[in-house]
Amino acid sequence: MKKFMFIIASMLMFAGIASADNDRIIPFEQLPAKAQKFMKKYFPNEKVSYVKEESDFMELSYEVILTKGTKVEFSGQGEWKEVDCRYSTLNEELVPVQIREYVKTNFPDTQFVQIEKGYRGYEVKLTNRLELTFDNQFRLVDIDD
Repeated sequence: MKKFMFIIASMLMFAGIASADNDRIIPFEQLPAKAQKFMKKYFPNEKVSYVKEESDFMELSYEVILTKGTKVEFSGQGEWKEVDCRYSTLNEELVPVQIREYVKTNFPDTQFVQIEKGYRGYEVKLTNRLELTFDNQFRLVDIDD
């Protein structure tokens, strides 16, 4: 009987985990207003391929894929989390001034292709394939090649 109850409990737990990952395609207009404003400001002439709403347990997030391959990730509140320009370069206005100046000084012939904003700081990828990590005070903390 204990084995049977364990199996049933395990199946219910697995079913709960499997159903927690509910991704769905939504219209651009269903993005939070802050995310829509961001897209219109930084990607005004690019077409949206699709918008995906991702729901994991209690967290909601959004992913916007543009027809030229750029991917933009947003939190449930519409704050940008990551911009990945796979086949082009990043609009430098997205990069904090301190990081732009550091890169301009130390890697003058490169451009940004990706930026990720986290609670500990920023990570940027450059056209020379370097990945730079900065803390919240914009101090360089890691370089990865």
